[in-house]
Amino acid sequence: MNDSPLVSVIIPFYNTDPRFLREAVDSVLQQTYPHWEILLVNDGSGESSTAAAQEYAAAHPEKIFYLEHPGRLNRGIIASRRLGAARARGKYIAFLDADDVWLPKKLAEQVAILESRPEVGMLYGKTRYWHSWTGDPADRGRDFSPELGLPLNRPVFPPQTLVRYLEKTAAIPCPCSVIIRREVVETAGCFESDFPNMLEDQMFYSRICLIAPVQVSDACWDWYRLHPASICAASREAGDAQQHYRYYLNWLAAYLEEKKIRDPRLWMALRRQLWLYRPRRRRETVSNLTRRLKKWILRAELKLLPEIIRRRIWKP
Repeated sequence: MNDSPLVSVIIPFYNTDPRFLREAVDSVLQQTYPHWEILLVNDGSGESSTAAAQEYAAAHPEKIFYLEHPGRLNRGIIASRRLGAARARGKYIAFLDADDVWLPKKLAEQVAILESRPEVGMLYGKTRYWHSWTGDPADRGRDFSPELGLPLNRPVFPPQTLVRYLEKTAAIPCPCSVIIRREVVETAGCFESDFPNMLEDQMFYSRICLIAPVQVSDACWDWYRLHPASICAASREAGDAQQHYRYYLNWLAAYLEEKKIRDPRLWMALRRQLWLYRPRRRRETVSNLTRRLKKWILRAELKLLPEIIRRRIWKP
């Protein structure tokens, strides 16, 4: 299998629990498909996760490569994936967050599908949303895999995948499930440096889905660890998820205009989301409404009183 294509696996990390980072890297080492490289991108981490990454790079110098930003700065997930993609040598690019894991046959099965379907630009499958990693008996029954909402095991052509994402009839894939042809990533120019570090995956998928067929499988190849220190959990805690989604929608509208994409169903789905997530004035509380109503009634009643009485009981 010396002619088998190389897969570049990009793993950014920022102060990730070293246990999680080791599990992520080990899940690549345990792949039945041997033709891969790992690019461990340090996004300004402290010593513990940095040391763990450097140990793997030292132990596997021909397969695992340690990268960092100049000055070991924290540049964010997009800049880190850009750095990894710029150094990638593989025919295919796959992403693995430093707290998630792959199952052993992921690369073997995904590469086989892509090699048999040269028209497909991006492939992914079902993801297991993983609560039970804690070992807590209360979490054992909480794992789940959402339905993908797209035709299985055949290409879906542009822009229909993106339409389904916007219509909320298809699940957004986890980055740890996705594998993409390198030329598609380069053509789409997927990583915008000024995009916020939330919903950057949806921005990334939008660019891909507008230029390349996508295929989904009902196979589960990856486990997505749910824990309170994740970026998504922090966003939910801060209550700014809707704000980030509005930013993404406005970005997408501008991008479609720039690329002169006029697909009616795509624009209909996008405009509906823009309307649903439009900024709204802060809703008044019931007590405020009641207070305003009483004040209006009082003013109306006073107008009916003689002028001399109004002056004594009402001072505007």
